Formats: sequence, C-alpha cells, structure tokens
Amino acid sequence: MRLDKILGIKYPFIQGGMANIATGEFAAAVSNAGGLGLIGAGGMNTDMLRENIRKCRELTDKPFGVNLMLMNPEADAMAELLVEENVRIVTTGAGSPAKYMENWKAHEMIVIPVISGAALAIRMERFGADAVIAEGTESGGHVGEMTTMTLVPKVVDSVNIPVIAAGGIADGRQLAAAFALGAAGVQMGTCLLASTECPIHDNYKQAILKAKDNDTIVTGRIAGTPVRVLKNEMSREYVKQEKAGADKMELEKYTLGSLRKAVFDGDTMNGSLMAGQVAGQINKIQPVKSIFEEIYAGYEAVRKELYAD
Repeated sequence: MRLDKILGIKYPFIQGGMANIATGEFAAAVSNAGGLGLIGAGGMNTDMLRENIRKCRELTDKPFGVNLMLMNPEADAMAELLVEENVRIVTTGAGSPAKYMENWKAHEMIVIPVISGAALAIRMERFGADAVIAEGTESGGHVGEMTTMTLVPKVVDSVNIPVIAAGGIADGRQLAAAFALGAAGVQMGTCLLASTECPIHDNYKQAILKAKDNDTIVTGRIAGTPVRVLKNEMSREYVKQEKAGADKMELEKYTLGSLRKAVFDGDTMNGSLMAGQVAGQINKIQPVKSIFEEIYAGYEAVRKELYAD
C-alpha cells in the first residue's frame, strides 16, 4: 500500500525531520501542502518540543509527526511527551527505539524508524515498527554507506512492512525510481530547504541554489560520524585536518554550533550547510505546495512515458 493511503495524506511524501529547521510551523506548512510534516526534535529540549507540537496543531488539521533523535539527552522524556500530546506518528533516528515501542504501540502510534541497512530494518520490524525509512548516503546530514539505489530494494526484500525511500529524491524521475525499487513513498529534505516556508537563513537557501552536482562533501567519515554538507571553508578544513590525523577534540572546534551558524546566522563560510547530493538540481525558491505539485506531475509524466507502449 502506498504511503499516502497509509497515513491519510495527499502525496506519498514525508518531510525530513531536520534539526533546528523542522519547526512546528514548518511541519504544519508541509502537512497543509499535502505531505507529512515532521517536527525535528534534534536541537530541542522537551519543553521546546511540546511548544512546537502545540503550535503545529494550531496551524494544521492534517496529519503530522515528530522525528525523535534517540541520541538526544532528553529522549526518554520526549518519548513520554509524544504519548501525552497524542502525537500519532513518530519517526526515529540515531539509535533503536526498542525500549519505547511497547508504550507507543499501546497508544496506537505509527512508528517509522530511519535505517541504513537491511539487518537494522529486520530488527525494527521485529520490535513492531509499522514501516521503515531506508536512507541512502546521497542524503544530507548524517549518512550511512549504502546508496538509495542499492539499499531500498534490499530492505524491501528483507521485511514485510512498507519501506520509504530517502536520499537523492527531488524530482518526478527520482520518485518514479523509488516506486520502481519497491518503496511505498519517499522522504525528502534538501529540496524543501529551498521552500518559501523553510525557516533557514536566506544565505543558506542561496547556497543551495548555487550548488553544483559535486558540491557536497562528507565530513567525519574517518571518525565514524559522517555528515553530508555543502563544501565551504569549514568543511574543507575539517576534512583536511581529519585526513591529517586530528583527534575528535581537535575536529570539534570546526563543528561545534556549526549548524546553528548556518540556519540562524546565515554563515555560509563556517556553518554546517547540511544538504544532499540533489542540491545541484535545485534552482529556485518556491512554496512547498508548488514543490510537491511539480514532483508529482513529473512522476505522472514519467509513468505515462514508461507505459506508453
């Protein structure tokens, strides 16, 4: 079954739960445009998350969810808050939600972990996950090793729950490819950074628009904390020092607070401009509604062409 039917939304699209970006207001805008908006708990404390959930609920009567980063020091309190606030859909990342599953499922929540490999997807299904998001290395932010093209079909063949493709999806051709790989829908982040409603600094948006096809780089591969960002002075120096053998303490001086520098200050030189490889495809700022309409119309055109004969 397709994701839009499962979640009761117009399009089979989930918005990535991007830390410091995916606010309640932004999630509501995405949901109102026909996708599933997510509030990104990364970068928030429990009180902030509560405020954003309530703000989102004020702004939309459509389904929305919360992305819970399990490395958050307040993850336990946040997991309980989701129950208290009657959040119906939760996606998780950076760990296993196993210890929360019994409580969440008792409250009939839809739980969709982000995974980077088939073995983890199998475990999540065993714990009671309703679906999984298979995120390829093309995506922005924290990444795994497998590409979306190889990861999605492997996961589809390994589990009996719906698989949502993420990483490298920004137009109708890529949506069609995700469906062809067996996905029930897609999660997108980078293309939504260039939306009118996205709360990031305009400098960040302009950097996305200027990006070419090879303008992302992965920091932290050697240290085991890979993050895909746009190339700038910070990321180039980080990788240079990383290759030279700098330790984590040394490298942290480049990344400490760097996402906030990008999102709030518009510092495109020293900020962490998280973005996926599709950044090179994005060339205009427009409302989320228009982005969704273009992607889905592109998909319909591809589908007609493929089955023309």
